[in-house]
Amino acid sequence: MKKNGTPDQAGGVAPRAGSVGVPVPVNAVNAAEGRTRHEVARLLLEQGPMTAAVVAEQLGISLTAIRRHLDALVADGEAETREASRREPRGRGRPARFFLLTESGRARFGHAYDDLAVSAIRFLAEHAGPDAVRAFAERRVEALVGPHRPAITGPGDPVIRAEALATALTREGYAASTRRVGTPGGLGHHVGVQLCQHHCPVAHVAAEFPQLCEAETEAFARLLGTHVQRLATIARGDNACTTHVPVTATGIPAHPEPDSTRPPDAAAETPVSDGRTARIPNGGKPA
Repeated sequence: MKKNGTPDQAGGVAPRAGSVGVPVPVNAVNAAEGRTRHEVARLLLEQGPMTAAVVAEQLGISLTAIRRHLDALVADGEAETREASRREPRGRGRPARFFLLTESGRARFGHAYDDLAVSAIRFLAEHAGPDAVRAFAERRVEALVGPHRPAITGPGDPVIRAEALATALTREGYAASTRRVGTPGGLGHHVGVQLCQHHCPVAHVAAEFPQLCEAETEAFARLLGTHVQRLATIARGDNACTTHVPVTATGIPAHPEPDSTRPPDAAAETPVSDGRTARIPNGGKPA
């Protein structure tokens, strides 16, 4: 027996106007719509600005349905659009629109207890001083990456280490990925890897207490065994937290460990996002 209506993109059957048939439960349709919209938002979170066509291709849903979900996210203030830059390839016609999540959209994936955390760290800073905040930030990042240390530091290649670190961060809720940058063959054959964290559960807290970002950057340098540089952070309003790991075309760190003539307690310096330097214990040796 043929049902009245046609399958919609969120699941279920949508009755045709004027038809008489078995009605579709409203709750079931709304639940399916909500799940699809959440998947659209998650894709924007994990892969950054995307066009509607790319989202549709990734999720295997019609472009019309994807545009409806994206428009709803924009209307709710959870997403915003920007036009493609001149450097990005484009075809004929109107410039492609890229969709990206707003802070409200990121909140779908966890900003719980932000106000409480900010209040607690303020209290710590007021009553114990900035050194206590710094110690807290270091303890926090150690708890974050410590369990994954063997998997990250096992390989000698900093590129493979960066990939292992991205996997660990993703498991901790940071939606991380890596990408290679630079052109091999130039002077010194310097290339690099960018570690991108597309979500930061503590971004609101880090906006007021950058010590969280600084401690994280230093921990990354120790784990990767090489100099790293923070290029962008969600806490400062960027789309992702981006850390540059410079290496040569052969995979050797572009900034190797200090030689053995330096005192063992000497510290290497690592630039961080605000232009200051962060000290790496043990001369920058891998953890």
